[in-house]
Amino acid sequence: MADIAAAKKPIAGLQGVVVADSEISYVDGQAGKLVYRGYSIEDLAANSTFEETTKLLLDGALPSRSELDQFEAELSGARVLDSEIIDLIRAYPTDAQPMAVLRTAVSALGLFDPDSEDIGPDATRRKAIRLVAKFPVIVAAFERHRNGHDPIDPRDDLAHAANFLYMLTGSDPDPEDARVMDVCLILHAEHGMNASTFSARVTAATLSDIHSAVTSAIGTLKGALHGGANQEVMKMLLEIDQRGIEPADFVRAMLDRKERVMGFGHRVYKTMDPRAPILRRFSRDLTARAGQQKWFTISEQILETMAAEKGIDPNVDFFSASTYHALGIPADLFTPIFAISRVSGWSTHVEAQYRHNRLIRPRANYVGPRDLTYVPIEKR
Repeated sequence: MADIAAAKKPIAGLQGVVVADSEISYVDGQAGKLVYRGYSIEDLAANSTFEETTKLLLDGALPSRSELDQFEAELSGARVLDSEIIDLIRAYPTDAQPMAVLRTAVSALGLFDPDSEDIGPDATRRKAIRLVAKFPVIVAAFERHRNGHDPIDPRDDLAHAANFLYMLTGSDPDPEDARVMDVCLILHAEHGMNASTFSARVTAATLSDIHSAVTSAIGTLKGALHGGANQEVMKMLLEIDQRGIEPADFVRAMLDRKERVMGFGHRVYKTMDPRAPILRRFSRDLTARAGQQKWFTISEQILETMAAEKGIDPNVDFFSASTYHALGIPADLFTPIFAISRVSGWSTHVEAQYRHNRLIRPRANYVGPRDLTYVPIEKR
């Protein structure tokens, strides 16, 4: 009883609770800064590639040219899916939710991985590279399957982002589109101890394998309050357009109903998410080039209304919606694209958890009844 009585008051959502030291990324919510291994997100978005950024996250330093060439070759060699995984994807219902497909396929990958149960550092790194390589292939293969087409094999001559766009459509991607996708993957690659990363680390802390940890993370990212927000933003844009309603009126009506306007606010950032301005430029430029300026215009009007009514800035999800839509990507693939990127961060955190492991075992503050006496079922 004394132990129960001494329990501390719980902190809802573990807000502000520090659970680990990390050298991987730093989120400064007050100043609106995001840093990967010491490099600002703006610097990486302007100068790096997703492959180089992933190597930075995994190793802790920017690679040399030979190191990056070797890493890119490893990714290229790991992209092809086993025939059993392709057969599994072909067996999925065409109306399946893409994040559920990715979650299930990634879990299945563990069954065919030669290092499946080995959680040593070398085996975990090999599996991390395979996971990063195969995520876009899985997502593209299912998109092809549900539209009645065969999967398209990845190409050795295309980079990670360009390969994804190619496997979706079968056509060489426009270089500008490929670069936009590449930067989007950089922006989503890592973000501190977010919900899905924490989920991955909790699983890894039990000394389960990386496939189990990443599957846990996918299931967490699937939720609308985490990875699913940009899909909800696109639904909002489409509804505003279809109904022909003024965006400001639509948003004010949502606020009057106490509904959450997705794509705004953040649990950490107290100012604008530093990734949002980059995606805002992409949305502006891509929608103009595609003759779809209305999506950027509607987004801007929503942004202005939210600033006036609530004083809340957009987060990474808001402008990523119109950006991906302008690239011709279906809305229900927005969150899988998030996962295609974030698997690099998840894998890095799993490796870090293994290196300095301790079982993650928080407590709950019991508030239920006490001192009850069992009553036989005949007398209840």
